[in-house]
Amino acid sequence: MTRKFIDTNIFLRYLTKDDPAKYAKCRELFKRVLEGKAVLATSGLVIAELIWTLLSYYKVPKSDVIEKISIIVATGGLYIPDKDIITDALVLYGRHNIDYIDAYNAVFMRYHRMNAIYSYDEDFDKVEGMKREEP
Repeated sequence: MTRKFIDTNIFLRYLTKDDPAKYAKCRELFKRVLEGKAVLATSGLVIAELIWTLLSYYKVPKSDVIEKISIIVATGGLYIPDKDIITDALVLYGRHNIDYIDAYNAVFMRYHRMNAIYSYDEDFDKVEGMKREEP
């Protein structure tokens, strides 16, 4: 079965139901994935864009965004290369008042055995075990 890439707007049509015809088609696609009749792939950038769009444009509460994205990331039949980092970043993002991208980068650093960062972003001061330095 050929794996096909899925873009942000497909997730958005499904999650927001803002276009009933497109929602129905997206729902059918995801149903085929869950039944093992289709295989999809996406990227961490799509997930980040999805989070940003749901929060900023659709004004979905952070806790709801985390729940929706967690379900997407856990979907069988959906390949995401950095799925483990995204999953842990969602947990960190939910626990602290920091941006998702900062949470992702902090988890990325942990996975790659780094605990220090050059940054002016004080959000990293909220992450346990992280040492932020300014150049």
